[in-house]
Amino acid sequence: QVQLVESGGGLVQPGGSLRLSCAASGSIFYINAMGWYRQAPGKQRELVALITGGRNTDYADSVKGRFTISRDTAKNTVWLQMNSLKLEDTAVYYCNADLREEFWSRVNTYWGQGTQVTVSS
Repeated sequence: QVQLVESGGGLVQPGGSLRLSCAASGSIFYINAMGWYRQAPGKQRELVALITGGRNTDYADSVKGRFTISRDTAKNTVWLQMNSLKLEDTAVYYCNADLREEFWSRVNTYWGQGTQVTVSS
């Protein structure tokens, strides 16, 4: 009943910028946290950035100072602004949300379909 739809991926040159968007729709009472993960070829899926309902944020060391995560609670949307992109940022980026569909519900985890980000000259 909950769907996460990502957009904004693409091909950019090193040093360029991209903004990823993720909108959650369906039955949503409260989103505890939304975040972005990525998986590069030959590597484990890793957390890139996370933002909680209390607006606390967490970033991977490799992206600190370059990426910024933000959230619009009313629109159930999260963005990832990526600046100064490097070759090693190339990966499939996945949106993630931990949320309650109703006030009595348990916390469930949802994933987007993934969007490809390629940094290349």
